[in-house]
Amino acid sequence: MRLFEIFGDGGFWLQREVLGEELLVLCKKVIGKHHYDTLTSMANLGSTYYVLGKLESAQKLEEEVLVLCKKVIGEHHPDTLISMANLASTYYVCGKLESAQKLEEEVLVLRKKVIGEYHPDTLTSMANLACTYRDLGKLESAQKLEEEVLVLRQKIIGEHHPDTLSSMANLACTYSALGKFKSAQKLEEEVLVLCKKVIGEHHPDTLISMANLASTYYVLGELQSAQKLEEEVLVLCKKVIGEHHPHTLASMGNLASTYHALGELESAQQLEEEVLVLQKKVSGEQHPHTLSSMARLACIYRDLGKLENAQKLEEDVLVLRKKSIGEHHPGTLTSMGNLALTYHALGKLESAQKLAEEVLVLRKKVIGEHHPDTLNSMANLACTYRDLGKLEKAQKLEEDVLALRKKVIGEHHPHTLTSMANLALTYRALGNFEHAEKLAEEVLVLRKKVSGEHHSNTLTFLGNLALTYDALGKLNSTQKLAGEELLLQQSMA
Repeated sequence: MRLFEIFGDGGFWLQREVLGEELLVLCKKVIGKHHYDTLTSMANLGSTYYVLGKLESAQKLEEEVLVLCKKVIGEHHPDTLISMANLASTYYVCGKLESAQKLEEEVLVLRKKVIGEYHPDTLTSMANLACTYRDLGKLESAQKLEEEVLVLRQKIIGEHHPDTLSSMANLACTYSALGKFKSAQKLEEEVLVLCKKVIGEHHPDTLISMANLASTYYVLGELQSAQKLEEEVLVLCKKVIGEHHPHTLASMGNLASTYHALGELESAQQLEEEVLVLQKKVSGEQHPHTLSSMARLACIYRDLGKLENAQKLEEDVLVLRKKSIGEHHPGTLTSMGNLALTYHALGKLESAQKLAEEVLVLRKKVIGEHHPDTLNSMANLACTYRDLGKLEKAQKLEEDVLALRKKVIGEHHPHTLTSMANLALTYRALGNFEHAEKLAEEVLVLRKKVSGEHHSNTLTFLGNLALTYDALGKLNSTQKLAGEELLLQQSMA
């Protein structure tokens, strides 16, 4: 089997698949289905299917391997535990998170018993379980386990070992999920430097590190840095792991989100529609990654004014997420929040308020009061209150959001600027024109600095300030801004 292993080590996964399938047929014929070498061949082929993104084939083969391993070499044999761990990883990637968690917890208990608490394979089990906890929304459990794994790996296998770098990257992801973005950025930048040095610039794990760092740039509002890095990642992913690999599709989705945030809506729609078609084909219509693509596309439709399309897509996603990951999962709450925004845009303000209030209560409970997603919920609900004429409620909520966003994500973050703009709108609606003018002027200067003069939100803020000048009777200032707005519209057409 050395040739098969050489192909695997060299990364020639398609050749490895063909050779592995031929080898498995021969093993079954010559030495029998229950021979140890046949089980090894099955396990290797299952891993190859996994790497190639052929997840249904991987799952089917790994489930068969696990049954046979338990029968042939026993439930506590280290190779049986490897089979369990491999199957759990496939469940995870397939979005079967509860099944993954159950199997990973079983593997971890057995590995601690059979090979010891500090064995590298035991640490891998801890790391995998932590990732599953994170995706299930069990963030505190994930952080605790990942910090423990990182300390142990640094001590046992060294600070520059690839598995240690993976632990650093996983912990950074959890920090991001918890809203600790500066901590995440610092760790991810360190990981990327080490990955390029230790495993090379084109290694899949290096590409994942680049993608993670770009996502953090995105959340921190550093959109140009995010776009540059994501475009680089996408080119490399297509070259290194193929156009249809799940990681490549994730890179496409990330880039589409950044185009969206930059106001490049047509580019975002085109790319996200392509992602959705491929996700359905590669991962299935109900896979979490497919649902994420549907959700992103619905948001783009909303911002393009395609509101009926957005509503239909978001209602589908919400039903599927409640079924697959539960009603209180952060992803489900995001779907509820998105649907509330679309109801608002459609003028269904009572429905929007009811759903937005429900989301806010749940997010405070599940992810905490200061998490950026909770602040988004507060901001969205405040906008609904304003449009319903509940101006005092809107003002109080917006002032709270603005103070918290300045503290949590910084004064120049795009979401903080949006909070300032929203509060200015509420001040104007309340007749507090002087406060509205001051805040609107400040936010326009900052928006031009952060996002550029040609961003769609800059244009929106220009219009809002012009309306405030008009309400104050400052006709010359209004005319000047109107002219600037017209020039920008023409340049963006």
